[in-house]
Amino acid sequence: MPAVARISVRASVMAAIMVLAVSPTAWAGWTPGGKDTGSETQVDGGEKDGALSANAGAVVFDRSKNGTGEAAGPVTSSDANWTPPACYYAPKYTPDQFQKHVEPTWESESTGYQWDAQQRDRYVNGEPYKNFNKDKAGEGYWWDSYVTEGRAGDPGALDCTKPWFWVDNGDPPPADVPEAVTPEVLAQLAYNEIQVPSTKVELAPEGTTKVNLPTWSWLDAAEFKPVSVTASVPLLDIEATTTAEPVSLKIEPGTDDATTYPASGECEINADGSIGEPYAKGKADETPPCGVKYLRSSGDGTYKLTATVTWKIHWVGTGVNGEQPLPDGEFGAQQDVIVQEIQAVNR
Repeated sequence: MPAVARISVRASVMAAIMVLAVSPTAWAGWTPGGKDTGSETQVDGGEKDGALSANAGAVVFDRSKNGTGEAAGPVTSSDANWTPPACYYAPKYTPDQFQKHVEPTWESESTGYQWDAQQRDRYVNGEPYKNFNKDKAGEGYWWDSYVTEGRAGDPGALDCTKPWFWVDNGDPPPADVPEAVTPEVLAQLAYNEIQVPSTKVELAPEGTTKVNLPTWSWLDAAEFKPVSVTASVPLLDIEATTTAEPVSLKIEPGTDDATTYPASGECEINADGSIGEPYAKGKADETPPCGVKYLRSSGDGTYKLTATVTWKIHWVGTGVNGEQPLPDGEFGAQQDVIVQEIQAVNR
């Protein structure tokens, strides 16, 4: 079987995107990210008496402190060169389960006799493993790749092409497998699960404003508070908690014919957790601490004001001293603003 074809078959299995026709069990469906608020595994199945079921998800998420609400959504890394891993390696099979998983494929010769023979040599004939490591039953697990929740269509989900490997209980995963689950990888997987509230800002005047009239904008402190997700692997007794804290709001008016307050458009978070300041009667002629002034009418249309909140993200985890940084996250939304020529102010 050509090498390219072998990699394609292997990657498909690892990504859990396809089901082998000869497999005795089908891969379970993913649990939607952010569903409910409690602890959930990534896939159906579970652990009993220290043994993984063949379709169990090794990573468990506690989303009880995550952001909620219909308009809540995931953050996007502010670092264009970094995203949470699209795939990772974690415990999946006991020796018996591993045998039951791979032997039907070999017997059907669906991947070619030569390839199947090489696999038997690797996992049965002692090159380097013997008889699926059954003599080590209870002392470790076979590790395989998982697709990060919600990332099945990501090209990176097919990057985990390393063959199944064994890890003894208490030993770290191989150093040459950077995607192997560790507290740091768990923190990154939890980053992928973070949900933050809507960024629709309060505006005054609301919906319709006037040319050259400062429009005040703000976000309620009750809505913008830290959120967190904990990811753990009970079999390995490791976990990591990733926390996102709102730090600033950026206003983009949707037109160059506008002035933002402050000039940078970046509104810092206040001591009480709010952003900006609610408009109060009598302040129409004052400069808002956070807002925008439109210099031209929107005509028969609207301007698309974009409000983007930046979230500082960090994590703590097993065996790690103190908070560790992760790239900031951003979450934004657009809202329509009508700007009229009438320059009247009601005091």
